[in-house]
Amino acid sequence: MAGPRPLLKRPVDLLLIGFFTVSVLYGFLFSLPQGLGVPVAADSPWPPLRALHDWALRIEPAHLDPPASLIASALLDGFVHAPFGLVLIYALARGRSWIRIPALVYVGSAVTNMFGYFYVTFFGPHPPLDLAVYVPMNLPWLFVPILLAWRMRRPEPFEG
Repeated sequence: MAGPRPLLKRPVDLLLIGFFTVSVLYGFLFSLPQGLGVPVAADSPWPPLRALHDWALRIEPAHLDPPASLIASALLDGFVHAPFGLVLIYALARGRSWIRIPALVYVGSAVTNMFGYFYVTFFGPHPPLDLAVYVPMNLPWLFVPILLAWRMRRPEPFEG
């Protein structure tokens, strides 16, 4: 075994690390509090959810009165996906092949979660108000996990 290639020679991993850094922050700052019942409101006690309120008014009104399935999605993101993202970032940065199977399991969970999220958002009682903004801001949470699956396709993803 030659060991993992240096991180700077793995541009896809750099992109994944950047995305999952944002995803972890979003999970802990937005998803988890919303899932736990902190209100998305102009006077929310949690400043990130005051900002999410502005987004909900302009783009995604489902956050104002989320159905149970969106709360479940937020809880999955906050309690499972965000903590796993920390482990994933470490493994990608250090080139740890043991992350392969957990990453593939995560991909299945993330893609399934986004399918449900999109379904409820588009076909629920409060569809997005501006698709030109909503779609490009949310599609990365579907496509980047698929990119991660592609990245983990080899048994030793960080070698040679």
